[in-house]
Amino acid sequence: MSLSFLIVVLLAFSRPYLSANNGPCPLKFTILRDVTGWLRLPRDPATHCQHVRNALHLVQSDYLRRSGDFFLPALDSSESCWHDFHSYTHQFDSNFDIRFSCGFQSSWISQGCMNITTRQQFETFVPKPVLQDVRLNCNHSLAHNSSCSLCINSLSKLSASYLSGPSIGNVSTCRDYSSIYAAAIVNQYGPTDSGTAKCLFSMDLEPASSNRRVERIVIALASVVCVLGLLFVIGGFWLCRRGLKKNKIMRKHNISRIKTGLDSGLNSLNESTTLIRFTFDDIKKATRNFNPGNVIGRGGYGNVYNGVLPDGSEVALKRFKNCSAAGDASFAHEVEVIASVRHVNLVALRGFCTATTNLEGHQRIIVCELMKNGSLHDHLFGSMCKKLSWPTRQKIALGTARGLTYLHYGAQPVIIHRDIKASNILLDEKFEAKVADFGLAKFYPEGMTHMSTRIAGTMGYVAPEYALYGQLTERSDVFSYGVVLLELLSGKKGLEMNHDGQPSALSDWAWSLVRTGRPLDVIEDGMPETGAPHVMEKYVLVAVVCSHPQLYARPTMDQVVKMLESDESVPAIPERPLPLVARRSDIERSISNCGSVQLYSPTGYQSYAFDGDRHSSFNSN
Repeated sequence: MSLSFLIVVLLAFSRPYLSANNGPCPLKFTILRDVTGWLRLPRDPATHCQHVRNALHLVQSDYLRRSGDFFLPALDSSESCWHDFHSYTHQFDSNFDIRFSCGFQSSWISQGCMNITTRQQFETFVPKPVLQDVRLNCNHSLAHNSSCSLCINSLSKLSASYLSGPSIGNVSTCRDYSSIYAAAIVNQYGPTDSGTAKCLFSMDLEPASSNRRVERIVIALASVVCVLGLLFVIGGFWLCRRGLKKNKIMRKHNISRIKTGLDSGLNSLNESTTLIRFTFDDIKKATRNFNPGNVIGRGGYGNVYNGVLPDGSEVALKRFKNCSAAGDASFAHEVEVIASVRHVNLVALRGFCTATTNLEGHQRIIVCELMKNGSLHDHLFGSMCKKLSWPTRQKIALGTARGLTYLHYGAQPVIIHRDIKASNILLDEKFEAKVADFGLAKFYPEGMTHMSTRIAGTMGYVAPEYALYGQLTERSDVFSYGVVLLELLSGKKGLEMNHDGQPSALSDWAWSLVRTGRPLDVIEDGMPETGAPHVMEKYVLVAVVCSHPQLYARPTMDQVVKMLESDESVPAIPERPLPLVARRSDIERSISNCGSVQLYSPTGYQSYAFDGDRHSSFNSN
């Protein structure tokens, strides 16, 4: 008799809630035996319960695939299943009790979600066009981010529209039914495929034998690296002294080469456009030798000065600081982006300057048209004390939307701005909005569903899916636009700290007012000239749907423009997670009814579960 079998037997007799008379469990936990990588619970204990819940959904999906039924066990079968499942987890963490630690109820699921118990009932309940969309997007390998994203979007739409009923027990929710169904019935590879498991159940599955083999390889490689590293240090010390002189020579050569490459690229850009290449002396004269009194803006990149060119035209000059090879790349990128676009609602580039002097080092300067009314941030939160009228706010909202629409649909290739915020919306003498600062902008290749890139932008304006996963799409800009529009309508900042020192998102506040039928309460008091109530309400609804935390719920920018300038109605706004700073009573009520609740904050999502009988305790899952 093997040791592992003895352990399982001892466990069976040692746990008081297991009974020898329990009925057999119809779930096949053995499907996890060949992919036991998931049993190594994440290092963060706060994620253990969600990890366990996801594993159960995967096994339930296998049951649906085999039987055509969603798993609805009798109490005795539930006990047997808990026993079987605990036997697996106990091998890897003997101190983690999957029921006691997570507050899971023994009965698992007492009834089907919205009385849906079989595959046939599910397919009858959900309209055929919606199911067809799910089949189109989920019936293939989900191992790649793009294919996974398409499938998740389809399932999110299905859940929001048709599975909005109450959660069942504290193991599954109605939303989980869509993923269980897709993995079991739609996806041709099934729930145990690594791509399907990772995409639909957030689980990285790989064979335990593979894990052990990788561990052995890593240990062997580490030993080799240590020996080589020691030899490298000894040899490097000798080579370092010998190479100092050579490095000096090479450094001068590299600087010259980088400068030549940058200048060559900018020269070709200059030849293909109407851009002016200014001399450094021209720039110094225009800014009165960078007089501090000419500074009109400051940022992490450097300062912005106003200046006057020899022809008498007023311009804004953005001077990059700490220029280096990396800085040259950033500078060339921004010049390339701005030079490639022309639109009334985008800041126009007049020219640029590159120079290197002995006293001032590398100089990289962009010359743009001057916006005499400053930025939207100045008028909402800065020194401009006069409040904007409603017609002016309308003009700014529409102008910004049109500028973004051009970037997303008029530019080739598509450009994603990545840093839409009030301080990057500039206003000319007629209060026409101009989108500015393309330092973080990305060219978006045609045919891609999203880009995976490093996270950049400003807290409070960054879309949740981008902040959490680095997945960038045009709708990341839509989220940022929604926050800016709310700031424009309310006069409040997109992200502030509440009295408890917690971040409070303007979009959550606005959503709560819309949800309770008070959208006009979002509008700033004391506006010198207001608009028609139904028009102002429509703008609020557009701002709320644009700033929705779930990507699928947001419109595209061309749809936003149509809604703002025509009679096109705003679509129904899907439910959204409770804000992280929601009242404790609301959170407790949701957890008591549902067993768990997903909360949203400006920095991402968190899930909370009911902990036993203690309503005053919340465990992050």
